[in-house]
Amino acid sequence: VDRKEGKAEGKCLIEALDAILPPARPTDKPLRLPLQDVYKIGGIGTVPVGRVETGVLKPGTVVVFAPANITTEVKSVEMHHEALQEAVPGDNVGFNVKNVSVKELRRGFVAGDSKNNPPKGAADFTAQVIVLNHPGQ
Repeated sequence: VDRKEGKAEGKCLIEALDAILPPARPTDKPLRLPLQDVYKIGGIGTVPVGRVETGVLKPGTVVVFAPANITTEVKSVEMHHEALQEAVPGDNVGFNVKNVSVKELRRGFVAGDSKNNPPKGAADFTAQVIVLNHPGQ
């Protein structure tokens, strides 16, 4: 490694990382919460878990799960074993739902507010895919 003479320009790594702005968290858009898993917790009931992508999730919200079109009320919302009055985009939450069994919900379903542009299933869609790593290549 050869060192070139002269003064280094630009920010140091820590300054560059600190300068990165967090992504916009759109609370004004309709609720979209893709399910990462669904649990049955004794004494509580069915608890879907996932990350709020857009919108806000609150206890009392009537949600619909697409594409199954299952509608139910949210009893409570928790993050890291603490009750929340509202979950915003970026929050990984578990939420207790009424009268829905674990077998009715699956990973990949999307929860949304039944009264504000609810999510719907799609027959097809267009996607842009970037492969970052391919085994064996």
